[in-house]
Amino acid sequence: MHSPSPLPLVDLPVRRLARGDLVACADLSEDRGWPRDEHRWGLLLSAGTGYGIAEPDGKGLVAACVVTSYGPRLAAVGMMLVAARHARQGIARRLMRHVMEETGSTPLALYATPEGQRLYEELGFAQVGRTERVLGRFRAEDRPAAVTTRPAAADDLQAMVRLDLPVFGIDRTHLIARLPAFSDRLRVAEENGELTGYAALWPSGDAHVVGPLVARDTATAKALVAALAATTDRPLRADIDARHEELLGWLVERGLEPGSRTAVMTHGIEDLPGDATRRFAPLTIATG
Repeated sequence: MHSPSPLPLVDLPVRRLARGDLVACADLSEDRGWPRDEHRWGLLLSAGTGYGIAEPDGKGLVAACVVTSYGPRLAAVGMMLVAARHARQGIARRLMRHVMEETGSTPLALYATPEGQRLYEELGFAQVGRTERVLGRFRAEDRPAAVTTRPAAADDLQAMVRLDLPVFGIDRTHLIARLPAFSDRLRVAEENGELTGYAALWPSGDAHVVGPLVARDTATAKALVAALAATTDRPLRADIDARHEELLGWLVERGLEPGSRTAVMTHGIEDLPGDATRRFAPLTIATG
């Protein structure tokens, strides 16, 4: 008897990912030249829903992505990755269509690399902004910061959630509550006993990433970045909303170099909710 023909990759079933898929997800990141970032995959798989297509031989994943739900108003799609050996075979489209079916009428947001942007446009996404990555060794300023910052304490979490809500326009409690365990450093800015900003520092490859970065104004954002940078000897990386030109210019002056750009894209909603003037960097850039 003939054995049945294997299914074309685009016809393979999509399944939910679990914590047990962490290493396979990290393998996929490494395969595409990204840091393995098991730490970040762990956060995303616990805070969101992972979807993947398994290799026909059962060894690893053909593709994966994660959807972080914020209720009926928004879901964010990230870490859309297809193994290099299976690229340009329609697999990302297949996985994205599945995600769109699963999320139904919920508006979607994502960060797209130039390679992925055309696919998302074909699926009905529109660009609403962009981010710019900066990376390098941060050189501290000679003068002290004009804004007071301090390490975050456990009882700051509720104030951080209250600060975050109007900035992102959605309740991100399930992510913010995980920040103390996820980040190496978590810092808040304060004036007269009131929180005016917060930022986290977390490991990725040989670098430390700043994000989220939420602040009342640019001076507060600078103070938070400078305070976090002083705690690490690793290169610093940040993905900054491109509207914040003053912060980007300052980071370059302080020794970081401009890198890749990503398009911020939405589907089913005309723009991201919240207040972009105080949203300097997201929790984690997750591109496709």
